[in-house]
Amino acid sequence: MQRRHVLTLGMGAALAASFPASAQQPPRIVAVGSSITEIIYALGAEKLLVGVDTTSLYPNAARSLPQVGYMRALSAEGVLSLRPTLIIATTAAGPATVLDQLKATGIEVMVLPDHYDYDSVITKIAAVGKATGKVTEADAMIERGRAAMKALTDRLATATSRPRVLFLLGMGSGAPQAAGRNTAADGIIKLAGGVNAIEGYSGYRPLTPEAVIASKADYILVTRQTVEAMGGIQAILDQPSLNRTPAGKAGKVLEFDALLLLGFGPRTPQAAQELASALHPELARAP
Repeated sequence: MQRRHVLTLGMGAALAASFPASAQQPPRIVAVGSSITEIIYALGAEKLLVGVDTTSLYPNAARSLPQVGYMRALSAEGVLSLRPTLIIATTAAGPATVLDQLKATGIEVMVLPDHYDYDSVITKIAAVGKATGKVTEADAMIERGRAAMKALTDRLATATSRPRVLFLLGMGSGAPQAAGRNTAADGIIKLAGGVNAIEGYSGYRPLTPEAVIASKADYILVTRQTVEAMGGIQAILDQPSLNRTPAGKAGKVLEFDALLLLGFGPRTPQAAQELASALHPELARAP
C-alpha cells in the first residue's frame, strides 16, 4: 500500500485545536494506529479515548476499549457509533473513502505521518500532545527521546561493522514475508546501525531461496509473534537456503516484540537501543 502524504482533515487544522484553550469540552478521541494509542497513554491522556483500532494492543489497558476495526479497513459506521469529536490516525489508515466520509460529518480527523524514522515519531508526539492538552508532557517526552537517540548515534559511531539483517514476518502457512525498503523493519534496522539485507524491492514479499542466498544476512530478525506462528526458532532456521547465509550457519536469530520493534512510537528509542546492542556486541565490550 502506497503511503499518502501527511494530511489534516476535518473542520480546520487539527493541530490548531489545542485543548484546553478555553472552556471547550474535552475531545472524545478515537485513535487509529498502535503508535497513536501508545502516545496518548504515555502522555497520560488515555481518559480522552473512546475507541481504538485492532492494532492498539499496548499498553494492555487499551485492549479493553471499544474497537473500530483494522486500521486499513475502517468503517464509518463503526467509528461514528462511538460519537468521537476527534479522530487521530496515521497515513497508514484507510480506506481513504472512509476518512472522507468521516470528514464530511464535521468530525475533526487528524492524519499524522507514518514514516519509519525518528523525526516522524517526534511529529506524532508533538501533534498528539497539542490535541490532548498535554504539550508540556509531549515536549518532555520528545526531549528524552532525542537524548536517547543521540546517545545511540554516538555509540554507533564507534561500531566496527554494519551487519546485514534479514527481517522475516510469518503469517501462518506458506513462506514467510521478507521486509524490503520503506518498511518499519527497514527503518528500525537503520536506526540500530544495521543494513537491511533485502535491497531489491519495497514492502514485503514472500521469501525465496534466491533472495535468501543473495541477502548474505548476518542476522535474522523476527517478532515474537512470527516465532509462534512458524513453530519456533528451529522452524525459522529450517527455511530453504537459510543455512547458506552467515546468520543461518551461526544460528543468529533475534526475537523482539512486534509493537516494540515496529511501532515507531514512544518506545522506539528503547527498541533501537536494544536492537543495536544485539547487532553490535562489540559496543557492550567497549570500555
